[in-house]
Amino acid sequence: MIASVSLLGAASYAAFKFTTTKPVETEEGQKHSDPSQDRKLFTRGEVRKHTSKEAGIYVTRGDAVYDITDFVDVHPGGERILLAAGHSIDPFWHIFAIHQTTETLELLETYRIGDLMPAKDDPTYSALRDDAAAALERLFYNDPVRDPQLIVRSDRPCNAETPPHLLTEAFVTPNNLFFVRNHLPVPETDQITTVEFDAPWLPETVVLSLDEIKGRYEHVDVMTTLQCAGNRRKEMHDVKPVKGAYRIMLSVICVCFDYCLTGLQWTQGAISNAVWTGIPLRKVIEDVCGPIPKEYEDKIKHVHFQGAEGYGASIPVHKALDPRGDVILTFKMNGEDLPRDHGWPIRALVPGHVAARSVKWVQKVTLAEEESPSHWQQRDYKGFGPSKTLEQSRYDESVAIQELPVQSAITLPRAGDTVPVRAGEVRGVKGFAWSGGGRGIVRVDVSADGGQTWVDARLRKPGQMEGREWAWTLWEADVPVNVAEGEDVEIVCKAVDTSYNEQPERFDSTYNVRGVLVSAWHRVRAAAKIEQDEGEKK
Repeated sequence: MIASVSLLGAASYAAFKFTTTKPVETEEGQKHSDPSQDRKLFTRGEVRKHTSKEAGIYVTRGDAVYDITDFVDVHPGGERILLAAGHSIDPFWHIFAIHQTTETLELLETYRIGDLMPAKDDPTYSALRDDAAAALERLFYNDPVRDPQLIVRSDRPCNAETPPHLLTEAFVTPNNLFFVRNHLPVPETDQITTVEFDAPWLPETVVLSLDEIKGRYEHVDVMTTLQCAGNRRKEMHDVKPVKGAYRIMLSVICVCFDYCLTGLQWTQGAISNAVWTGIPLRKVIEDVCGPIPKEYEDKIKHVHFQGAEGYGASIPVHKALDPRGDVILTFKMNGEDLPRDHGWPIRALVPGHVAARSVKWVQKVTLAEEESPSHWQQRDYKGFGPSKTLEQSRYDESVAIQELPVQSAITLPRAGDTVPVRAGEVRGVKGFAWSGGGRGIVRVDVSADGGQTWVDARLRKPGQMEGREWAWTLWEADVPVNVAEGEDVEIVCKAVDTSYNEQPERFDSTYNVRGVLVSAWHRVRAAAKIEQDEGEKK
């Protein structure tokens, strides 16, 4: 299966040269020592006719033609592979970069049936049908229209953050402004009608319709903040460059996915808060899988989630089955149906954990002994030591990110703003604070003299139970400053959670080449404007 052989690779396929192990007879029945002379030439028109199992499903890659009819049923990404039927898979693999391994290419080569006629010689060539731009349009045709206020960090797949200054306007983030983190294109959501449940002791997979899930179990509301592992990455990158797992250049349509080189350059807006409605995952598991048999009690350690678009992740089983863990299968967000970008019609919600574990468009839930084999569980979302390069980083030896460290950031003033200083204070400094694992915020410290003196911010807490404080805390502070007119003032903040974990001052000790787990003091530099206080005027 393509996913299983390509999870660990990032080798460039441009350097890979196809070979065949045996000569193929031509229509004239002749054989040649040069394999390229043995293969049949196909026009693009011929390839386009093969888009169904009845006619055969053909795809092309470069100048090669493949018959993948027998592979479709076992493709880990499901029928999404049919988007490329009758066309080139090259544009799709620029997005689904996990395919770009020698192992995957060797597997694909076993399905090769011929060569593609050069475009200049092909009377059936059509730019509208055959160029990469048309293929990408097909791939992203399910993507919804997004709010123009979102700050787009990558267009395809869409990754966009909430404007930081809007984060603290309301305790609950409006659906249209909730940050978007898509690893892959939005799938055909109307086709998601069931969820499968599996465990090693079950004789067969149990399939529940969405109507059964919604109708059979109690609905609960959970207010939860979701944060991307790379939130505030740009700050770390500005101190010392970080790197993504790979770089993709799609020059044929002048699209450059440079975010893969440096990671998505989030500022402070890859975090949002919402009230999610759904059913407790543990209730469904207990119902359809039964209690974990004694012989599996010490073996089952993980729960996998598989999304319809091909993304997958897993969480520890104790989190999934803990009544206080509040893991749910959710279908509503802030009282409305989940937006497509956020997992409609059903997603996993894992409070207190990195957002990457709250898998969208869930199609399968599996209890397992090992972590999910997904690329994003095994080869992403892991931290490394401050001195490790990307090449030195051992994914197989690093622990997958689950709970996130304590975090806070300033949302107002914004960097570069001019801030009024009245009676020696910058008033109304605002921000958010949050910590993973259900740990609440006990204090936010704010300073304008580099941390020599601090003031306690006024906190607006979510009012949740101890150990289950899944939502953020908003804060506001009036900060003493000692500056002259026009001078810059640097405001910094740091949060302390209920375990007395505290944000580190600098990035030096927490730097990692992937730019995740960014939690150093947040700093905002603004220009001071001295204003007379109303009381002084009198």
